[in-house]
Order: sequence, then structure tokens, then C-alpha cells
Amino acid sequence: MQSKHRIFAEDLLLAAEGEDHFDRIPDSLMLLIFNKLADARSLGRCSAVSRRFNALVPLVDDACLRIDRVIPADDASSLGLGSGGPRGPRISHLLKSMLLAVLKPFAHCDARSGGGGIGKHSQMQQQQHHSPAQVLKNFSSIRNLRMELPVSDVGTDDGVLLRWKAVFGTTLQSCVILAGTKLDRGNTDNAPSSSTMAMASPDLGLGGEDDAGGSIPESFYTNGGLKLRVVWTISSLIAAATRHYLLREIVKEHPTLERVKLADAHGQGTLAMAREQIKEFREKPLAAAAAANRTQVPACNMKLRYAPVLELSDGTRIHGATLVVVKPVGAEAAVCGGRKELDDFVGDTFDGPFREAVAMLSKRRTYLLEMNGF
Repeated sequence: MQSKHRIFAEDLLLAAEGEDHFDRIPDSLMLLIFNKLADARSLGRCSAVSRRFNALVPLVDDACLRIDRVIPADDASSLGLGSGGPRGPRISHLLKSMLLAVLKPFAHCDARSGGGGIGKHSQMQQQQHHSPAQVLKNFSSIRNLRMELPVSDVGTDDGVLLRWKAVFGTTLQSCVILAGTKLDRGNTDNAPSSSTMAMASPDLGLGGEDDAGGSIPESFYTNGGLKLRVVWTISSLIAAATRHYLLREIVKEHPTLERVKLADAHGQGTLAMAREQIKEFREKPLAAAAAANRTQVPACNMKLRYAPVLELSDGTRIHGATLVVVKPVGAEAAVCGGRKELDDFVGDTFDGPFREAVAMLSKRRTYLLEMNGF
């Protein structure tokens, strides 16, 4: 074994000869390190270190882009978006969320180039922001891309549970929504809470399916409970369709992409696209909604399962627990299948206690709904 003094002497000799220690690391190992780093902005800074790093960084397989700039909500006044009511996800709040929490961060992605003086021109350069497509344009070999918004898309009251995951190709392929009117982390209330929100929604048809488990109480239809679930479903689908529309330029410019996830820092929703979905997205034209910068949501079948209260093994209690599984009308492996289809479809959607909640809700009676496209 070499002594520390001898190693130090060799280091001095190499430094005297002008050899960089990084030059002794193989390119394959450097790429492994960069792939572990993943963060697009950090990789951008690494590319400025040396010519070698500048040549290797664009070859990374994995990249993560966190969007951390949001335009203040006060700017929404110019868009004519009024304030909503005190309860539930509001349409005006939803539009604000889509325009401010999704579109604005994409238009003001904080990706600054290094260097520059203290002059006015340099300060203006530092304040300039770029879209994710611009930030990622120098990455030529990305296979796995994760993007993260700073806030969730759908506004809800404190204590309300709303989680969703949507899979898109050219259009929606499936969506799973887990929601509850109140989430308790302890055993503090035995009575399920209710909501009394009423709101216009796309035309719906409702029928039952004779699965084992409890039935939905009559009050669910009369006190606005069903309409609230419809609002949650529509809001989640609009949020997913807006994210999907914003990915079109990135998917087009990165032919090596095999997997994309677009999530938010609060963990409310995730849009996912795998290799087959990305291929379809490239090959088939995207149907945009007429009145918004989002993908059109097709007519859908939905399976709804409900429990007044779910008490999980860790003590968490979900009031008004609802599981909604959405599939386009006529889609393969239609949502009207049996319980095994449901279990296979949603089994890996959520982690932790929410996975347990899905398993418990899968034993409840199923109610079938139909929704027009929008």
C-alpha cells in the first residue's frame, strides 16, 4: 500500500505536468455520475466547467427539471378571473391554477446562464427565463425525463385529499383519482364530513354494478356529494390535459425519450408517458381543446367506489373516501371489467397509506358513470 506522502507527491507531480485528475476518470463513469445528478440546471452548470464536461453532459440518459418560478396570483386580474366561493375547487380557481401554476412556470423557467458583469445588460440577462424546451434543447440523449411544477394544479380546501395519476398517448388513456373530503392523521373524529357544493358539469349517466361491499347512501346524491366528486374528476382531467399539451414541443425535439413524468412538488398529480405512449404522441395528431391550451379529453367511462370513512392501519382516517378510475369510451381493457382489472390497473398508482386506501376501496360496490368529452 502506498503511503499518503507518496500519493501526495504523485499528485504534485501530475499537477506540475498540467494533468487534470478528471481526465483520468473514464467517460462512462462520468456519465454515471451525471445521470445520478440528473438535475438539469446542475448539469448545465457542470457543462461550463470544461470542454470535456460540455461534451459529456448532453449525453446523459436521465434528467430532472424543477420549475420554481410562479407569477403572483395578482396578475390574474388582467385575465378576468374572479374569486371563487369559499368551499371546494372553484372553476375560477381552477383556471387560475392552470394559467398561473402550469403555464406561467413553463414560460418563466429559471434557467440562467453563468457569467456576466454588473451592467444593465448583464442584469437583464440574469432576469431572463426560458421554457423547459429551451432548457433541455442541448440534451441530445435523454431517455427518462421528470419535470416538477412548484405547486399543484387544482385548488382545494385545507384537509381535503386529492391525488391523481393520468397516462396519455396522443390523448387520455387512463386516469386514477383518489379523493376524500377530510384527511385525519389521528383518531379525532368518527363522523364522516360532507360537502354541499353544486356546480355545472358535463352530462353524466349513472348506474350501479353489483360488486360486493357497501352501497352509497342516499344523502350522497342529495347533499352535493356526487357533484363534488364530478368536480374533482373534471378538475384533475383538465390539469392532466394541460400538462400533456405543454409536453408536445419537448417530445417532438427529443426522439430518444422513452419515459416522461410531469408531477408537482405537493404530490397532488402525476402525468406519465411510457415508450408506447410517446411513440403514439409523435405519430398521431394531437386534438387540442377549442377554448384552452390543453389536450381535448375524450368521452369517458368511469368507475366510482365510495366509503363514508376509511380507517387505515397507521391511524389515518379518510372521510368521504372516493376512488375513480377513468377510461376513454371504447378503449381496450375497458373500465367496465371486473375487480381484477381494477386491481391490476390501480395497484401501483399510489404509495404508502394511499395504496392501502385503494385496496380497501376496491372491495366496495362499483358505480358506473359516463361523461361526454370536453
